[in-house]
Amino acid sequence: MAEQYEKAGVSLEAGYESVRRIRSHVDRTRIRGAQDSIGAFGGLFDLSCYGMKEPVLVSGTDGVGTKLLIAFAMDKHDTIGIDAVAMCVNDVLVQGARPLFFLDYIAVGKNHPEVIEQIVKGVADGCVDAQCALIGGETAEMPDMYDVHHYDVAGFCVGAADKKDIRTGEHIADGDVLIGLPSTGVHSNGFSLVRKVLFKDAKLDPHQKMEELDGRELGEVLLTPTRIYVRPVLKVLEEIDVHGMSHITGGGFFENIPRMLKDGQGVRIEKDSFPRPEIFDVIAKYGSIDEEEMYNVFNMGIGFIMAVKPEDAARTQQILADMGETSYVIGEVTESGKVEIE
Repeated sequence: MAEQYEKAGVSLEAGYESVRRIRSHVDRTRIRGAQDSIGAFGGLFDLSCYGMKEPVLVSGTDGVGTKLLIAFAMDKHDTIGIDAVAMCVNDVLVQGARPLFFLDYIAVGKNHPEVIEQIVKGVADGCVDAQCALIGGETAEMPDMYDVHHYDVAGFCVGAADKKDIRTGEHIADGDVLIGLPSTGVHSNGFSLVRKVLFKDAKLDPHQKMEELDGRELGEVLLTPTRIYVRPVLKVLEEIDVHGMSHITGGGFFENIPRMLKDGQGVRIEKDSFPRPEIFDVIAKYGSIDEEEMYNVFNMGIGFIMAVKPEDAARTQQILADMGETSYVIGEVTESGKVEIE
C-alpha cells in the first residue's frame, strides 16, 4: 500500500512492528494518574489524584548528546534511554517536584524494530527507577537525515509539586552544608571532549580493556547510565527542609552549583571528601587536562547536591543510609561569590 514511501526509505511496517515491541515496556511504567494513551495523538495524565492544593507543573527536556556515538561503536542500545530519562527527571527534581510522566522522541535513519525496542526498554527502565510513567513518544524515520545505523534520542519530563514545596534557593544561607550524592561516572555530559581526547587524539579503541578501569572495556565504562536521584531525594524532602539543590551536568561544578545560590554567595568544595571514578583520571591523563577544566566540564564523581542547615546534615545522611544510599559532606555555602575547589 505504501510502495513509493518504501522506495523513499521509510517502512511503515517496521514502524508498526516497533510499536508492537515496545508496548510491554511502556506498560510496566504505569503509575497512579497515568492513562492508557499509547497510540493516541496525545498522552494523558490525571493530576487530580495527587491531592495537591496548589499544584505547580515543572518540566525539563534534554537529549543524550554525542554519548550516542559510543553506543553506536559498542552496538549497545539498551541503556541509552536511561540517560535520556535521567537528564530530564534529575533537572525537574532540583525544583522539588516529583516526576510524573515522560515522553521520548527517537529519530532514526532506518527503523530497525529490535534496536527501537532496546532503546525504549532503556527509557522504560529509567521511568521505573524515577517512578514516572512513559505516556507517549514519537519515532521518526528520516533516511536522508541520519545514517542507517544511527539515531538520536531526546525527551521531556513533567513533574509537579505543591507551590509551598517548590525549591528556589531563596532560603540558602551562608554555612549551609552541601551533601553530595555520587555519580556513576561521566553520565551524559562532556562527550565531545571525551571522544576527542580518547578516540580522535589518543586513538584508543572503545572495545579495549584498560588496567586503569579494572580491566573493563573503555566503551562499557563510558556507557554506564546516568544515575537517577529521584527516590533518595524525594525521601529526604519528606523530612528535611532542603534549602537548595543542584544537578551536576554540563558545565560541571562551576556552572551548575551557582544556579542554586543567591547573588553574592559561593561554595567551598573539598575535593578529597568524595571518591573520584577512575574514568576521570583516564580522561585527564590522555587529554593533559588540568584539574580546573575537569571540574568545569564533568561531575567528577558527584552528580547531585543538596544544601541543608548544619544541624540537618547528619539526619539527611542517615535517611540516605537507611535507603542504602552513600552520601558525602563535600563542602559548604560561603560568602565568596565563587566556587572554590580545595
